[in-house]
Amino acid sequence: MSDNETMKVRAKLEQARSVIASLLGDGLAAGSEGQRALDYFASDRFEPDFLPWPRTASEGTRPEDLNAANDD
Repeated sequence: MSDNETMKVRAKLEQARSVIASLLGDGLAAGSEGQRALDYFASDRFEPDFLPWPRTASEGTRPEDLNAANDD
């Protein structure tokens, strides 16, 4: 991948992070799964198992964890 392509991919990831932050602010994707997405897209790491998002109850995240209003 060329430096220009790398720069575009990094810029696109920053756009994704900004969209996620906005959704969190609107309460549409808040809670622990929203924070997980923000942390992931803010990092340089790649997790092949990041999806599905949000995680289902059978994968460890309870539905009530997806709503920031329920966060302590």
